[in-house]
Amino acid sequence: MPISRSLKLAVLGLALVAGGCDRQSGGEAQPQPSDSAAAAKADSLTKLDRSHKGEPIPDVTLKDAEGVEWKLATLTGKPLLVNLWATWCAPCVTELPTLNAIANRADLNLRVVTVSQDMDAPDKVRAFLDQRGFAQLPSVLDPNSDLAARYKAVTLPTTVLYDAQGKEVWRYSGGNEWTSEAALKLLAQAR
Repeated sequence: MPISRSLKLAVLGLALVAGGCDRQSGGEAQPQPSDSAAAAKADSLTKLDRSHKGEPIPDVTLKDAEGVEWKLATLTGKPLLVNLWATWCAPCVTELPTLNAIANRADLNLRVVTVSQDMDAPDKVRAFLDQRGFAQLPSVLDPNSDLAARYKAVTLPTTVLYDAQGKEVWRYSGGNEWTSEAALKLLAQAR
């Protein structure tokens, strides 16, 4: 029996609030990662998921803030990093500068696509990125959480790496410093 889109959205929304970002809280947005190298290493081991290795890029069509369609399955030819994020998610916003930085690096030969889970007006997402100087990051939108549902993402940010042939390498749940040595080694696994 097919599950209705509204039920999927409700379950995904509850999972995101319970497991990740809290859009409505009045206190501090989210706790930031520990500075301890040992804690970071242990934490990163639980965030990396290779169980979907080899799966193809989902055949999902999204739109950017200008209304241009993005067919994810056609984005092959070089490694692709897909990042699910939202403007209200503190860990997502914290990692955006590092995603912007790696999107600019020719030596990585990597396409970075950030996919907003905001359900508000598309102009808000583009303005959010522009105000912070993230010119390298596209304002692709997933307002119905179709891609998040396909990934079964229970927290934001969620990042998925594909190789040049469009086959999944790994998934990473939670924020990351994408310019760190450890993250660059993870990204090199798509070559």
